[in-house]
Amino acid sequence: MIEQTTPGATVAPASDRDVKKSILRGLGQHCPACGKGEIYGRYLKVHESCPACGEELHHHRADDAPPYFTMLITGHVVVGALMTVETTYAPPMWVHAAIWGPMIILMSLFLLPRIKGALIGLQWALRMHGFSGKPDEVEVAPAARAPQA
Repeated sequence: MIEQTTPGATVAPASDRDVKKSILRGLGQHCPACGKGEIYGRYLKVHESCPACGEELHHHRADDAPPYFTMLITGHVVVGALMTVETTYAPPMWVHAAIWGPMIILMSLFLLPRIKGALIGLQWALRMHGFSGKPDEVEVAPAARAPQA
């Protein structure tokens, strides 16, 4: 990605945003800037701006990372627990289905918004994707560029 500078734009140094604090605020589903406003209007719908401080949040680009990390964590926890229960107690298959199916669904629904919030907090702290106050410049694919004469 290519970043462009806007004439006259003043941007504070990146060191004034605490990465750990903003990730923890996002993990708690709060605004990474103030920690007071809710980051979501609905389950995974991010507010355009923080209701408490007005920080613009629409810049985020969480994309596929939250589901990936949710599946990674849920899969490791469930498979580890499943293997432990199987080797220790050897229950029938219907017990496994009754335990692990709901656990997968509940863990996924619990973790997904928290992980997405943490990633938004990280993007905010690192001034990624428009959180720097500068617009992102879209890089055009070489095949889509107009031929030069």
